[in-house]
Amino acid sequence: MVLQFTQSANTGPEQKADSGAAQESACQVSPDIRANQKQLREVFDKSQDIIFRDFAIPHLHREAFLCFINGMADVERIDQYILQPLMQKPVKGQVRRSRYRGNCLQRVKKDLLGSAGITETNVFQEVARQLLAGNTAVFIDRSPQVLIVHTEGFSYRAIEEPGTETVVRGSREGFTENITVNITMLRRRVRNTDLVVEKMQLGEQTNTNLVIAYLENLANPELVAEVKKRIQQIKIDAVLDSGYVEQYIEDQKYSIFSTVGSTEKPDVVAGKLLEGRVAVFCDGTPFVLTVPFLFIESLQSSEDYYLRPIAASFMRLIRVFSLLMTIALPALYVTVSMYHYEMVPTILLITMAATREGIPFPPFLEAFIMGIAFEIIREAGIRMPRPVGQAISIVGALVLGETAVNAGVVSSPMVIVVAITAITDFVNPSLTTTTVFLRIFLLALAAVLGLYGILIGFFFILAHICSLRSFGAPYLSPLAPVNRSGLKDTLIRSSLWLMKQRPSYIQWKHSRRRGE
Repeated sequence: MVLQFTQSANTGPEQKADSGAAQESACQVSPDIRANQKQLREVFDKSQDIIFRDFAIPHLHREAFLCFINGMADVERIDQYILQPLMQKPVKGQVRRSRYRGNCLQRVKKDLLGSAGITETNVFQEVARQLLAGNTAVFIDRSPQVLIVHTEGFSYRAIEEPGTETVVRGSREGFTENITVNITMLRRRVRNTDLVVEKMQLGEQTNTNLVIAYLENLANPELVAEVKKRIQQIKIDAVLDSGYVEQYIEDQKYSIFSTVGSTEKPDVVAGKLLEGRVAVFCDGTPFVLTVPFLFIESLQSSEDYYLRPIAASFMRLIRVFSLLMTIALPALYVTVSMYHYEMVPTILLITMAATREGIPFPPFLEAFIMGIAFEIIREAGIRMPRPVGQAISIVGALVLGETAVNAGVVSSPMVIVVAITAITDFVNPSLTTTTVFLRIFLLALAAVLGLYGILIGFFFILAHICSLRSFGAPYLSPLAPVNRSGLKDTLIRSSLWLMKQRPSYIQWKHSRRRGE
């Protein structure tokens, strides 16, 4: 739907100076409510879900009408807080004098309406945007202003546990697709007057609501200004998910490593804001963006801060080990099978040679085919309905592996390697898309150069990570460059009472945590 409130353009050269004024006046609300209603009906002429309700206001002896979009606004709230107060006839002997007697709009706003959220506007474009947001517009005869009453009433998904960030201990709440509910969940955890919530709109066709949240006393003003600048520079027709915004504001758009964080958990966003980061909420999606985002955060979980330091540190080391296994194990198997036999014990080498007897493919092609087959099975399990998807994942993996070994297409050790690679890949779900490319990259180098190729591949990966930055913060901080205070919350998580400093690579003032 295109909102057009302008009149036809002037064609004469002598009328060009008046065209801007004519268009501006056409966008203004008229004191004649019939002209306003006609204008709205022309804009929403093909939309059958917009409701117009004519009524009279006995207190003012004036006609009025309201309009809203069915399904977007709460009809019960409109009846109770708008129509009933305005249509109620004054009782004799109980009519009180109003100090807004000369201003009918202010009298309605201050004396008659009982709704908490009421704004005024005289621009038709703003009226249309408010209607599309679920609010109600009240037009009063002989008044050039329109009252916008907040009556959003569309349904949304209830608060549930997020499926991508499950925890054993900690909050089970997850964000929803309603941006107002998400901001409320954040404020429940950060009850601080310094929590700033700034609203924006993106998408020329969708007018999607965005919210930038940060703690004014902790966030670097330059960081906040940079986030606003990048978002304001986005020129796009539609924003349907926070992923649209992420692709526009990230530093390295062609890197396989994400420099913008995303999460569904309110406690994670609250914890990052308390370190001086900035969060970006997008209406219509439960994923909230956080910047700056560091590589070490991909190996951390919100549950780490609710467990004892020893248990949390052990789980982080498990994640690091799993990451190395999932990207390097197939390459190591190919290296050992093709070049470095001396690295394998003799008995194991004989077993591997026996299992590979009759296999028509070289180890590299064998590993590549099995890796692609696993990705296909996983993608099928994700896209299918949940009950069917689980059955496809389990049965498909068992049948494919057993049948491939019996048919002599792949060897038994290769099936074991692919199974271990798949299991370790699930330990770090936020890096799943990244590890696929890293695995293939190291696998190709191992097939050409053997162990030296793996070492060269790790060198290039490490050099690339060190070159990345996320909104000014080094992506590999606090490991490179080394920051002693930040090392207490990296691969090893120290006790909470020992982490007295906020991350200096993000923080700019008030680096010492309150209460220490």
